[in-house]
Amino acid sequence: MLQYSALKKALVIALCLLGVALTAPNFFYETADEAARARAQVERLEERGAPVPPDLAAQAAAWPSWLPGSVLNLGLDLRGGAHLLVEVRVEDVYAERIASLWPEARSALREAREVVGPFREVDGDRQALEIRLLQPSAAGMDAAVGALEEIAQPVTSGILGGPAGRDIAVERLGDDRLRVTLTEAERAAALERTMAQSLEIVRRRVDEAGTREPTIQRQGERRILIQVPGVGSAEELLALLGETAKLSFHEVVSQTENAQASAAPGEMIVPDADQVGLSYVLQSAPTVAGENLVDASTGFDQDGRPAVNFRFDTAGARAFGDYTRANVGKVFAIVLDGQVISAPRIISAITGGSGQITGSFDVAEANRLAILLRAGALPAEIEVLEQRTVGPELGADSVAAGKIATVVALIAVMVFMGLSYGLFGLFANVALIVNIALIIGVLSALGATLTLPGIAGIVLTIGMAVDANVLVFERIREELKRSKGPARAIEAGYERALSAIVDANITTLIAAVILFAMGSGPVKGFAVTLSVGVVTSVFTAIMVTRLMVATWFEARRPKALAL
Repeated sequence: MLQYSALKKALVIALCLLGVALTAPNFFYETADEAARARAQVERLEERGAPVPPDLAAQAAAWPSWLPGSVLNLGLDLRGGAHLLVEVRVEDVYAERIASLWPEARSALREAREVVGPFREVDGDRQALEIRLLQPSAAGMDAAVGALEEIAQPVTSGILGGPAGRDIAVERLGDDRLRVTLTEAERAAALERTMAQSLEIVRRRVDEAGTREPTIQRQGERRILIQVPGVGSAEELLALLGETAKLSFHEVVSQTENAQASAAPGEMIVPDADQVGLSYVLQSAPTVAGENLVDASTGFDQDGRPAVNFRFDTAGARAFGDYTRANVGKVFAIVLDGQVISAPRIISAITGGSGQITGSFDVAEANRLAILLRAGALPAEIEVLEQRTVGPELGADSVAAGKIATVVALIAVMVFMGLSYGLFGLFANVALIVNIALIIGVLSALGATLTLPGIAGIVLTIGMAVDANVLVFERIREELKRSKGPARAIEAGYERALSAIVDANITTLIAAVILFAMGSGPVKGFAVTLSVGVVTSVFTAIMVTRLMVATWFEARRPKALAL
């Protein structure tokens, strides 16, 4: 038990030194943090092939890249920042979906015009499509209902993606009117799609700004909570989010580098996202809307060059297939946030709802385009329900108070251990300092966010960290009272205290895991620091303290222990 092999000693010491190395950047917090954020921005610029500003490159080089550079991310309550609670206006999505039904409904009714007769759309509720038959008859009404029901598509939802019904319902209003509405299954599926897209694009926009560890999560049915540490104000965060992104596919009329060019009626001029000065004249009406895009991923074309594979839903596949079939050889534009992000040429008809975008880009650019396509289709505006700015002064006070609490707890525990167990208490105090370094190092490496509850978890861990040593030392005292020699007493103390140490810490770890699984926000932060603290405290008590005791005993060979 007291014999440590050279390999075991080396492993324990190496882990301790690694913890200290991972903790070190936190002593130069601002420098390491700013350098890490600058390096992330440089990587994004290099992926796009954009020039890197000299001041940004200098900032990235302020902290050596070969040293650990991860630091603890301070949460909103410590660093200050912006808090937003927004609601996604899903009703707009429903209205746009209803509006998109009219062209399909008109085509279906025209095919049955001999029976249906003349008809027209009735202006009214945006949440329903109403159609009036101008020469109503029982046969015409039946034919119209049948034609409209044929354009209905199945709705897939649920974990297994099974059918959940049809997307539209057709209702008769008297003898001459029909109403087409979205079914509850379609509304629920549209809600989930809209919220998923909203979360992704908000996260993308916040991440592009280089902020560290933002909190972006869904709350309730249609609300999103956004907390971004380090942002000066809620207004700045709103500006960061910008307007609602609209992804769409348009027919290209022409290209132009004339800044004074004007568009004809039904056309619009949209700048290229990458080439300064280049613009496209596009048809204003989109061929396919972004809400019809269901997936985009990075792939390779038949020549092995990077490409982007995309897939539409049923309605989008039909519209896109008809358009590409009639426009082989022409260029179409993919527009995101008012810029053309890609303008590929149609090589052949794209049927089946999937296609591929090829061009002169590398794997990183293809991956970026796929992300833009997946994240860009935010089909609804967001309405701010709550905005709050947390000042950095409040966070600074909290950090200062947390430092004081940690130092007081550390000194109190170290004094108690030293007075109670003498030299062995000193060993426990050294292990306690190593334990704190390991906690901070592990949290830094994980990129964890430290909040006030997280500081409380660290302070609690400091008190709990010596529990294992107390159990061992008390067991050694009992063995000494049984007239056992120092070596045998130390061995028995560690052997018989191990089960109690493991049981006590496993129950604490289980409680921390439950807190993490069931809690949210600050509760998760407390659970993370507590969990890491439990693991590191067991390691330092069983391995680090024992290593110091074994090394001391091997060097001194005492005949008695003053414990």
